[in-house]
Amino acid sequence: MKKKVISALLVTALMATMAAGCGSDSDSGSASGSKSGSKAATATLEDGGKILNIYVWNEEFKSRLEDHYPGYEKVDATTGKIGDVTVKFNITPSDDNAYQNNLDSALKKQKDAAADDKIDLFLVEADYALKYVDTDYTVAMDQLGITSADLADQYSYTQDIVKDSNGNLKGSSWQACSAGLIYNREIAKAVLGTDDPAKVQEAVGSWEKYNDTAAKVAAAGYVMCSVNDTYRVYSNNVSGKWVQDNKIVVDPNMKKWVDDSKKLVDSKAENTFDLWSEDWAKGKYPDGKTFCYFGPAWFFNFCLDSGEAGSIASQGGWGYCVGPQSYYWGGTWICAANNTDNKTLVTDIIKTMTTDKKVLKEIAQKDSDCVNSKSVLAELSSDNSGNLVLLGGQNPYKQLAAGAEKVDLSNLSKYDQACNEEFQKAMGNYFKGNCTYEEALDSFYKAVQTKHASLTK
Repeated sequence: MKKKVISALLVTALMATMAAGCGSDSDSGSASGSKSGSKAATATLEDGGKILNIYVWNEEFKSRLEDHYPGYEKVDATTGKIGDVTVKFNITPSDDNAYQNNLDSALKKQKDAAADDKIDLFLVEADYALKYVDTDYTVAMDQLGITSADLADQYSYTQDIVKDSNGNLKGSSWQACSAGLIYNREIAKAVLGTDDPAKVQEAVGSWEKYNDTAAKVAAAGYVMCSVNDTYRVYSNNVSGKWVQDNKIVVDPNMKKWVDDSKKLVDSKAENTFDLWSEDWAKGKYPDGKTFCYFGPAWFFNFCLDSGEAGSIASQGGWGYCVGPQSYYWGGTWICAANNTDNKTLVTDIIKTMTTDKKVLKEIAQKDSDCVNSKSVLAELSSDNSGNLVLLGGQNPYKQLAAGAEKVDLSNLSKYDQACNEEFQKAMGNYFKGNCTYEEALDSFYKAVQTKHASLTK
């Protein structure tokens, strides 16, 4: 987009005081501010800062700012300029919880940090968003001057994820991460006789049909996917939370994932490769002989190697359908850090990147992302402007928009990250034949209790 420098960058700041707690959460070992009341605690927001510090776990948001935010000038790999403010990205990968540990340490020092070291913006994911939004380390959107009217075009679930326990909205996202089944068109034609999305959907539209198709795929010499690819579909369609009355509860739908996956692994229809592993990634290329991946729109851009010669994506060889059940996976939320000294710029970045329809449409078209705007997705799905080359020219936005309307977050909890990670890890040993189901389940309970000592099984 054509860049322009924002005028009147700095305005009179809202000044207030806050007594923020800086203790540690004895249950999770993470930084935790004092809990918000029914009305969000008054934040300390200043202007005049010369350094805008943004904490992230990868380069996704950095690339979005570089490409789409008006007035952003790239300086080097982790630095930019907006007007006379220097933008610094603190990038710590999520592996072994490193990102959260780094962020927690910095937030504990935030109130008394030197101006150039203060966190201004940081990003969170759905699995651990409540850990941060339910503390006074984050600022409510209305205290930044971002109103419900500004956010009215967003999908409601994207707001529910970042509301604290009293309903205060503490973040905003440019993404709506409803997800589906991304299938190899050539394998679909070889096994099903068609690569038409509607016909493929008929073949995978329930778990029973999916399992029948998996048997056909295996018989033809291919593999459906990894058991870990289907995990989020099951976990997003549970009947209750992972933790109820302080007790760890394995939902019947998670047991169904285990039972279905074990049968598919034993019949060689699915494999047990870890997500993001080298073996798992081979399915991005024809020799990988993988029928499908499960994922949202960010998967298109970040996970399918569309820029690599010989990849299936580079040849427009993928197709998209909803799959057995609607679900969502991931997403990135921008949070304003309490005690920021760049209040006006922080506000403008959040508002521009998550509500400006022109910017959001550019993100969708350049980055193959599913953006958090009902009207933009309706526009993209109505004509060829939403067609994606890596999907063979298919337009997935009508399906993605419909999926975003169905997302149900009633079973979200602050324990999701630990439970999801440890359940997959424990059951992976069971799928590989290294232990019984009961032994795997016991190791799962112990692993979660190590992270959350107050929980029982």
